[in-house]
Amino acid sequence: LRAEVRQVAEAVPTDADGFVSWFEGLQETGPGQGDPLFAWLADHAPRDDLRWFLQQEAAVEAGFDDLVALTQVMLPDRAKLELARNYWDEMGRGNARGMHGPMLQRLVDALALNPQIETTVWESLALANAMTAMATSRRYAWHSIGALGAIELTAPGRSAAVAKGLARIGLSERERRYFALHAVLDVKHSEDWNREALRPLVAEDPRRATAMAEGALLRLNCGAACFERYRLCLME
Repeated sequence: LRAEVRQVAEAVPTDADGFVSWFEGLQETGPGQGDPLFAWLADHAPRDDLRWFLQQEAAVEAGFDDLVALTQVMLPDRAKLELARNYWDEMGRGNARGMHGPMLQRLVDALALNPQIETTVWESLALANAMTAMATSRRYAWHSIGALGAIELTAPGRSAAVAKGLARIGLSERERRYFALHAVLDVKHSEDWNREALRPLVAEDPRRATAMAEGALLRLNCGAACFERYRLCLME
């Protein structure tokens, strides 16, 4: 996966301003952005197709909170504090009802989903494995920061589309809250991540930019492969 993105990553600016500008541009130009799957999920997908999509996603949910917790080990203080704030939000700021993981589980229960690895497409498994591999190996810590930042950057639009589709098929606000919340909250999370983690880390050591770029592109490539496979299964 790294080999697929290395050439592009090596051309990414390594000064803090240039890197953050490139990174933010991934929201429009990164792999998988604007995929037609999500407009279809929002406006046209039948209930069973939305269930299949969500079952794929739920089966390989690596847990953003755990990925952040693993990645923050021994980071420089400013970035570590930003990951801590992000983690605290993921944990509902100490309120069990606000924890993001259980919100997703409520949706799984509401739709009577039965996520199983055996019935999950390999592209979804590859995405979860890649995120877990980066977060659990210290040699890929900077890659993980780039990959997690790419999620925060690009998730809001997709989350809003899924939330719209869930409302269309009759799910309550509480049942669709996981996606509705991320459609809004991740906008601020992304701004904070870019300012408080990416920028100071690259300013301190420009070599980190290449690794973060690899991680971001790797994550987006894996996501794009999932979207393409989902479309093949659902739309064609």
